[in-house]
Amino acid sequence: MRLTITLCTAALFALPMSPLWAEAASPEAAAAVPAPHITVTTVQSRTLRDIVIASGLIGAVEQVQVAPLVEGQQIEALLADIGDQVTEGQVLARLSTSTLTLQKAQLTASLAAARAAIPQGEAQADEAQRVATRAETLLAQGSSSQAAADKARAAAIGAVQSLEAARANLALVEAQLANVDLMLSRTEVKAPVAGEITARSAQVGAIASAAMPMFSMIRDNALELRADVAEGDVLRLAPGQTVTLHLVGDTGPRKGTVRLVEPAIDTATRMGRVRITIDDAAGVRPGMYAMAEVLVTERETAAAPITALGVSAGGQTALKVTGDTANLVPVTTGIRDSGWIEILSGLAPGDQIVAKAGAFVRDGDRITPVAAKE
Repeated sequence: MRLTITLCTAALFALPMSPLWAEAASPEAAAAVPAPHITVTTVQSRTLRDIVIASGLIGAVEQVQVAPLVEGQQIEALLADIGDQVTEGQVLARLSTSTLTLQKAQLTASLAAARAAIPQGEAQADEAQRVATRAETLLAQGSSSQAAADKARAAAIGAVQSLEAARANLALVEAQLANVDLMLSRTEVKAPVAGEITARSAQVGAIASAAMPMFSMIRDNALELRADVAEGDVLRLAPGQTVTLHLVGDTGPRKGTVRLVEPAIDTATRMGRVRITIDDAAGVRPGMYAMAEVLVTERETAAAPITALGVSAGGQTALKVTGDTANLVPVTTGIRDSGWIEILSGLAPGDQIVAKAGAFVRDGDRITPVAAKE
């Protein structure tokens, strides 16, 4: 047994001393090792949309308050209610006319008296003028005294003044009567514009007052979304931009247009506000919540998946694949839309890039490209 062990030991030491790993580490063996399989994608030409997201509440473009133009009169009838669609000039309520009718009757009598005073005053003025003329003639002939002539002249002047006073009184009464007629016409409270009534505070029997509007209405049923926008997006918005609106419970999106971008930023929330008109407001109610997608720009451009880009100290980068080698290239980006990002420089449509930036591939590494599944 001891002899057998000795022979085996001698045979073992007689074998070559070159290890197997040394052969694997040779340049020839390293070239034979296959490159890792890495998923790659292609830079494409796509239509990207730059969208700003906003949200807010629906409100009226113009809220109109309907107040009585005659105060102190009792409300006799209400002819419109909340939710009614009214036209411009439609009667919404009627006020009592009893007091104004009595005033009109009094002024009508005064008008008749004032008109009757005019011919009488004209006759008196003509007579006084003739007397004054005769007195001047007699004074010139020496048949009358200076005192008599002065008295006749003063009487003529007084008659003319009385006639002017009568005419002024007639004009005053006519103006007062016209004012009463105007107030009587205003006892019918009419809609100043067409639209929908949203509130009614008037009650039959109450005294009308201009300090308390009787109705509130939406002019021409025009509604808008008053949406809050992040401070950084305000300068990207402008009137006329197209908007897609999403309302809670709506069957589909609605279209709208940016009407106004308010110039001020809220100091507490650091949010701006944009006003968006709704093209079709059927079924929309003030106070509803809505989301808005404002289309800032839309263009055909080179685009890559966002996951393919990485970040370095110099900015964003991508691993461009040429043959079986991945090379790191800096890129300039623009619009982001639905998982894709615009490539402004560094890559062109048709270029292959590593699909995932964190795929443990370094600049200059050899890879076996595997096309990403669409």
